Amino acid sequence: MSLDHLRQQLSDLDRRLIDLVAERQRIVAEIGRDKLSTGRATRDFAREKVVLESVRERAASLDLDPDVAEDLLRTLIRSSLTTQEHDRVAAEGHGDGRRALVIGGGGKMGGWFVDFFAQQGFATTIADPAAPAGARCVAQWQDAGLDFDVIVVATPLAISDHILAALAAEKPTGLIFDIGSLKTPLKAGIKALADAGWRVASLHPMFGPGTELLSGRHLVFVDTGCPDATADAKELFSATMVEKLDMGLDEHDRMIAYVLGLSHALNIAFFTALADSGEAAPQLAGLSSTTFDAQMLVSTAVASDNPHLYFEIQHLNEYGLEPLDALRESIDSIRSLVADGDEDSFVKLMRRGQEYLRQRR
Repeated sequence: MSLDHLRQQLSDLDRRLIDLVAERQRIVAEIGRDKLSTGRATRDFAREKVVLESVRERAASLDLDPDVAEDLLRTLIRSSLTTQEHDRVAAEGHGDGRRALVIGGGGKMGGWFVDFFAQQGFATTIADPAAPAGARCVAQWQDAGLDFDVIVVATPLAISDHILAALAAEKPTGLIFDIGSLKTPLKAGIKALADAGWRVASLHPMFGPGTELLSGRHLVFVDTGCPDATADAKELFSATMVEKLDMGLDEHDRMIAYVLGLSHALNIAFFTALADSGEAAPQLAGLSSTTFDAQMLVSTAVASDNPHLYFEIQHLNEYGLEPLDALRESIDSIRSLVADGDEDSFVKLMRRGQEYLRQRR
């Protein structure tokens, strides 16, 4: 067959493949509506396991890489779950005409909450100088009033505490919560709200503003001393598949010092070392390896994010220096072992890391 004929066959197969995917998604939509009407959970992990195992077996029998087949099905499953979760949030939404105010709603995560509330039927107002002009947009939160069922503080950490304290001096009747990556810098504002008897909770979404599917994602609920408010905040996410975690305020920031602070610092150190090395980036890219490419992918994402936010996470965490000191000591130790040619100790160091990481799995 000629190349043109083979390409035509491939194009025909691609169209048929898309037709089959569309048909599959229509069936999945029917399943989602049935689950919604019967109250069944959106995600069935046991069923997913059976489907993926079956697909891998089928692929192997056809001399197709089972990993390719599994990746394809996982993509389709994720798309289906995203649609089903959004439908459930809309159907079971807790808005029903209630009002929400998102202070900082013009930002990335603030915008995520604006969209999330809209899905639930909330009449949502954005308070943000950067927000576009509109009927439900104000530059300053004070201009919006306080007659809201939910008030979200989604502003930078440096000003969130002041906003929380200012809200405490007013008379808000609704639920109030922040979404800060750190909590110790917000202690005073959270305490002021709690002491005044207002309904205050504190959340930390462990996901970014581009997240569409909450299944497999974590949402941390930090103890503010107001269990009823925390319960109300959790209820807002009852229609989603997000994994809810409860933590104390100090425990949260101690853990975040490693989960965010250490991982950010490691990537910043990586791209800083490369930038200062004098080696040309295109030349390094030409010699890339699996490990290097994976690290570059993460570091590129870190480098392109908000540097002011990353500095806040490092600087404002009272537990922040501990993991940085541990990182420095680790680098010094590795350097010494390499310089001394101490292979046995180097191997022991890697074995120790393997044992630690095995615990996580």
